Amino acid sequence: MRAIIPVAGLGSRLKPHTFSIPKVLLNVGGQPILGHILNKLLEEDITKATFVIGHLGEMIKDYVTASFPNIHADFIEQQEMEGLGHAIYTAIPTFDDDEIFIILGDTIFDVNLKSVFKNKKTALGVKEVEDPRRFGVAVLNNGYIKKLVEKPQTQVSNLALVGLYYIANSDALVKSLNQLVEKDVRTKGELQLTDALQMMIEAGEPITTFPVEGWYDCGKPETLLSTNKYLLDIKSVSKKFDSVVVNRPVYIADDVKISNSVIGPYTTIDKGCIIEDSIIKNSIIGSNAQISKTLLENSIIGNNSIIHGIFKRLNSGDSSEIDFY
Repeated sequence: MRAIIPVAGLGSRLKPHTFSIPKVLLNVGGQPILGHILNKLLEEDITKATFVIGHLGEMIKDYVTASFPNIHADFIEQQEMEGLGHAIYTAIPTFDDDEIFIILGDTIFDVNLKSVFKNKKTALGVKEVEDPRRFGVAVLNNGYIKKLVEKPQTQVSNLALVGLYYIANSDALVKSLNQLVEKDVRTKGELQLTDALQMMIEAGEPITTFPVEGWYDCGKPETLLSTNKYLLDIKSVSKKFDSVVVNRPVYIADDVKISNSVIGPYTTIDKGCIIEDSIIKNSIIGSNAQISKTLLENSIIGNNSIIHGIFKRLNSGDSSEIDFY
């Protein structure tokens, strides 16, 4: 089985961080978002993956090849941002198995995939949501998908697609993607994967669903922080520091230097940081940041940032320098 991971998006909702680093490389719970995804794939014995790259794609390529040598990785560049359907279409030349597993690059998930794969039936991950207008949704009939609707404005189903797509018959998907592009079928101005999957259904391909309760979005600052909390509840990592109170759960990299501070709960501090005379909780601090005399809460601090002063909440990009007097 081959995984297809589209990671070409600009990450507009996570600016300013995504000006200088791809969204999927933002640290959450002690490692990049993409690292959590790839570790899950290795747990499921999936060792082949295609990455559809675009914005800052070389950084993604460097990270995958250096950090996951056991994954046979192919990298395909999406020249134009034409939608998720177009992203998967660009990856077609790498389809070398009947089965493929598509995972959106900004989604961390916790689900038993072995039970999904063993059925050998195309199945889409879904979760019940209160407001389905932000998602593609599945309308079921006798356990199979009758219709897929992208971001419906009137409620037709509350089963949201969560970005996990197991395709048992990749040839059927290829035919639908080719048809999607050749006929330029667009929804909301983009070539949508849901439209290609709907074409598969209409061509007679049975598609079912599987429930995903453990679904953690990393697409916005507030959801990135909530996902960070979830991951730290699973695993807290910190050595002991003199003159420092550590309120677990936290992730603090081994080489971080901290003095006269209170850290946590729910705080991730990446490698190379120096923190002095500060209180930090429910925040993510990027690598090599320097923070002093600061109160931070519900904040995301970019790599190589320098923060000095007193305030309560900040969302700063990489290499920022901020002084409060």
